[in-house]
Amino acid sequence: MRARGTNLLAQRVVADGLVMAALLGWWIVSLGVPDFVLPSPWSVLKTLLALFVTPSLLGDTVVSTVRVLAAVAASVVIGAVLAFIPYRWPIADAIVHARITPFLNSFPAVGWAILVMIWLGTSGLAVTIVEIAVLIPFCLVNISQGLKELDQELLEMASSFTRRRRTVLWKIVLPMLLPYILSATRIAYGVAWKIALVAELFGVSSGLGFVMLKAEIVSDAATVYATCFAIVLIFLAGEKLLIDPLSRIVAYK
Repeated sequence: MRARGTNLLAQRVVADGLVMAALLGWWIVSLGVPDFVLPSPWSVLKTLLALFVTPSLLGDTVVSTVRVLAAVAASVVIGAVLAFIPYRWPIADAIVHARITPFLNSFPAVGWAILVMIWLGTSGLAVTIVEIAVLIPFCLVNISQGLKELDQELLEMASSFTRRRRTVLWKIVLPMLLPYILSATRIAYGVAWKIALVAELFGVSSGLGFVMLKAEIVSDAATVYATCFAIVLIFLAGEKLLIDPLSRIVAYK
């Protein structure tokens, strides 16, 4: 036990040491270049705090977060529905897995952003739909894999006790799928933040992408860096406060 504790402490010291070394190196390099190329860590930190304190900037941060959470929730539901279609009706397997999945997997995010903005204009709804379109295949693939790996003997035993498909679905299938659904949620949550800025850069007037666009116009590198770090912090907070607790609940079941 003591050896394990020492090992964990050593890992933490090494990890934190590398972070401090990176910050020190960043500060040293920033001394010799203009702020619009590489601002100092202190300048970025002040701007980062402003994103969570200044009312207007906090509003943009909250808007992006809400869009991401809504897109993740919707993509998990839509991906699950698409995955269940060939599971319930095998004749649709080729349609979902040989046609829809490859199309969604390969269609570029920028393409979705441009097309949706043309169809719906530059609005918050358009941004959310772009995120959903990009996230659906991640959820579809994960949940489909979970359905393929279900314990068939357990399903047969459940069917012998009841012929009600709905009961088997809620009592057996969904509990066994929870780890895959959670995995899909975790992946979608991470990818959603990468897509959010791309979608918001296409002309919407709110969100962190809009903040970054304004910063790029005036060569405000500190805001660009701060926006990126804000996304990292929000992502980590979402994992620690939402996804990790759900993972522990699923693991105990």
